[in-house]
Amino acid sequence: MSAAPVPATPDVAIVIPTLRRPEALARALASAFGQVGLGGRSVEIVVVDNDPLGSAAPTVARLRPACPFPLTCVAAPRPGVATARNAGVAATAAPLIAFLDDDQEAEAGWLAALLAARARTGADVVFGPIRGVAEGAPAWARAHLDAFFGRAGPDRDQLIDKPFGCGNALLVRGTALPGPAPFDVAADQLGGEDDALFAALKVRGGRFGWAAGAWAAEIAPPHRATMAYALKRAFAYGQGPSQDARARGDWIGVARWMAIGAVQTLVWSAVSTALWLVRSPARARTMDRAARGLGKVLWMPGLEPRFYGARELARLDRVSRSTA
Repeated sequence: MSAAPVPATPDVAIVIPTLRRPEALARALASAFGQVGLGGRSVEIVVVDNDPLGSAAPTVARLRPACPFPLTCVAAPRPGVATARNAGVAATAAPLIAFLDDDQEAEAGWLAALLAARARTGADVVFGPIRGVAEGAPAWARAHLDAFFGRAGPDRDQLIDKPFGCGNALLVRGTALPGPAPFDVAADQLGGEDDALFAALKVRGGRFGWAAGAWAAEIAPPHRATMAYALKRAFAYGQGPSQDARARGDWIGVARWMAIGAVQTLVWSAVSTALWLVRSPARARTMDRAARGLGKVLWMPGLEPRFYGARELARLDRVSRSTA
């Protein structure tokens, strides 16, 4: 099967940023190829290769003959999550952009459900539910980690008050993605580039929607399907309220969040210790809450965990050397 000719302006683009995950990328692409129920809308797929070595190109070339849509692979050799997303936006003229992460696998009706919910709600950004899959996680933490990597919401399409993350989301270019580089590259190593984008959109009066039928699975790779990684992420999430207050110059708000975080850390650490002694699986959830509390206290610049870009590339290099 050969790819369809590229239309002048596709109706919607599926953007998949990736950094040296060939097997996961192949799975994500296969799920994008299988989208149905699009009602004649023209679709384009853009893979953003965020590896300086260009490792995604062979996977894209191998799978290209099976793709029913125009398929583009663009290089963004500076590792960073915001840089990769910006490159994907710049590579297409589509007025609607659906982001699918390279560790996600979309169900066949995923894109159609996002488009239908956007039409019903008129939202600037529409999010879909995610089924977390933490393969290889310790048995006592598996249920928590599956939920941690998942996303739940209403059982029907509707407007919602708060945004989620960019993976499994449909964005309207004209309102949600202002300018040639809408994602702040200062977040390249830390993440949170989508949080900043959506916070600014909300200030402008933007609206968020939920697509109940736009299911995707998020398959956590082995190094992420651990409590250590989840607690590091929970700590970073906990830093958010304190950092937001600091960004507004609201020092009273910073102090309030730090006080709340201190209480949460003490209480949930004590509960976690008790649950650990009896080996209860419930300790995974309480450890998460303690980590989020600690993040509110230790919010200061320089203490932010780094998950993306150069840090992830260095980890992959270490793995490659250890298995060589």
